[in-house]
Amino acid sequence: MAQFWRPGSERPRATLVDDEEGGVLFVSAPPPSSSSGFGHSSLERQRQRLPVFKYRDAILYLVENHATTIIVGETGSGKTTQIPQYLKEAGWAEGGRVVACTQPRRLAVQSVASRVAEEMGVKIGEEVGYTIRFEDQTNPSVTVIKFLTDGVLIREMMDDPLLTKYSVIMVDEAHERSLSTDMLLGLLKKIQRRRPELRIIISSATIEAKSMSTFFQARKKDLRHAAEDSVPSHLPAVLSVEEPAGDILVFLTGQDDIDAAVKLLREDTQDDRRRTSGLLVLPLYSGLSRVDQDLVFAPTPKGKRKVVISTNIAETSLTLEGVVYVVDSGFSKQRFYNPISDIESLVVTPISKASARQRAGRAGRIQPGKCFRLYTEEYFLKEMPTEGIPEMQRSNLVSCVIQLKALGIDNILGFDWLASPPPEAMVRALEVLYSLGILDEDAKLTSPIGYQVAEIPLDPMISKMILSACNFGCSEEIITIAAVLSVQSIWVSMWGAQKEFDEVKLRFAAAEGDHVTYLNVYKGFLNSGKSSQWCYKNYLNYQAMKKVVDVREQLSRLLRRLGLALKSCEKDTQILRKAIIAGFFANSCHLEEYSHNGLYKTVRSSEEVYIHPSSVLFRVNPKWVVYHSLVSTNKHYMRNVIAIDPSWLIEAAPHFYQVRTPNLAPC
Repeated sequence: MAQFWRPGSERPRATLVDDEEGGVLFVSAPPPSSSSGFGHSSLERQRQRLPVFKYRDAILYLVENHATTIIVGETGSGKTTQIPQYLKEAGWAEGGRVVACTQPRRLAVQSVASRVAEEMGVKIGEEVGYTIRFEDQTNPSVTVIKFLTDGVLIREMMDDPLLTKYSVIMVDEAHERSLSTDMLLGLLKKIQRRRPELRIIISSATIEAKSMSTFFQARKKDLRHAAEDSVPSHLPAVLSVEEPAGDILVFLTGQDDIDAAVKLLREDTQDDRRRTSGLLVLPLYSGLSRVDQDLVFAPTPKGKRKVVISTNIAETSLTLEGVVYVVDSGFSKQRFYNPISDIESLVVTPISKASARQRAGRAGRIQPGKCFRLYTEEYFLKEMPTEGIPEMQRSNLVSCVIQLKALGIDNILGFDWLASPPPEAMVRALEVLYSLGILDEDAKLTSPIGYQVAEIPLDPMISKMILSACNFGCSEEIITIAAVLSVQSIWVSMWGAQKEFDEVKLRFAAAEGDHVTYLNVYKGFLNSGKSSQWCYKNYLNYQAMKKVVDVREQLSRLLRRLGLALKSCEKDTQILRKAIIAGFFANSCHLEEYSHNGLYKTVRSSEEVYIHPSSVLFRVNPKWVVYHSLVSTNKHYMRNVIAIDPSWLIEAAPHFYQVRTPNLAPC
């Protein structure tokens, strides 16, 4: 095994310059090679070929001597997989301590943990483990390297505010500036004041080291700048390029675009004239089943060229070893929340230069690669924004606020934010939590409801719905609904089979709406013996349904721990809908009189909205409905809709509604 500099020993000399102003390390880009050599050398030799390897002593020295270390290294340098191992081998995980590494995305947590476990020759869940929401693959007695999402680490602070079991916390892919990442960085800064021995590593390929070091009051010295190879812009006939062997990674904006492109390319490759193309076309996005994910990461069959069509999930952390060519559309789909209208819009937006460099960095991992950018060089140089908008400044902050309140941070506006959230979004979040009875008039958590809601790792509206169901006597049904709402989608969309898909959906459809329909689906899944074949026949995502079962069981255990009884309403859908309204009364709409196109107006703000085509109530158009969320594409759509009696709104929230002829009005 390679020898590492261990904390407390003589400082390394060969790889370090004077560190009087240290704290920031720049790792050079990986040099392309003609062959990966995978399969012909040991994992240890592969590790030593990674660019980060020659900086291992420098990294360990900086971690020993600085509370915060910022590491800037390009994609493929080995930061994510190697640094936690260096820390473990240098003694930072001895004496019951744990090294943590956070990621913004669940899929990245799972894939990186699996890779590190493989390199260390251990089983996942033992020395190396991971935790994501509703899934814990760790063993507290033996796990020393733990990968987890930023959000999960924040939730751990509720039980252990100072994160005392961790010796080093590495916040990876910090440039993504997710809502949870920004929250985590602010909280870690507070923890460091109480735990000066805690070491924080902030790692990214494109992070603004200057702003981050200023935030943590770190001192800066460039040890080595990352090399940046310029990539010319092209508009090629991408998939008919006559290039040497190597897989292709294509960046598109979302699942619909990806599914359409995959269908188009697969049909093209099946054409008699293109049978020798050898293209293996695969999609990649966050809602993909585990089986389809495995196809993406599996080695490319001999004589084939893999084409992975992905969202920006493949920009960071996920390593596709065989990719040699990247096609960058220049766009991504992002969520923007309007706190005035309470509408979240999915907007296709141009990417930033930071994202463009990340995408280019996905090419050339095993040999010299190319990035084909589908925009002009002039646009890249003169018009493309340098950085994207942090999620903190374009998101609904309800969950963020309640988490901070649960951690004892009452002065939310005075919290040390890396990027200040919009005041309108903060006010809106406080209003929602107050209306739900989660915050009192002094903006403090209420007891017991506020603290109970904070314990449940779901959106506060769903959590309030669950707690209310315990009073209504329908908690068995509501936790099933909550579990379904916590997964991306239980349905599998089938291109070219829309009629059959709609017919299958009708078998489960309930007149009350989507929530009761989900109960019918869940019951059918259990009656089938949790059969994957049954799911396939009914256009259901088997992995998603298994996840629903798992999440439901965890919610059941959580309610029992909170001392709350689990009861069934025995098909009393009125009680069921009243429990849903208890959490979602603010999301009520009424059908416009004489409307022929399904136009609704929200009671709260009179926004014009429509039932989403995926709902079982699409075209049914009940007079009054409550929705789970609003999303804006070409129209403002309500998703997960249920029909209600308007009198139930006044019953559930007399503080929020008053009677006004002919309709209700918010107070």
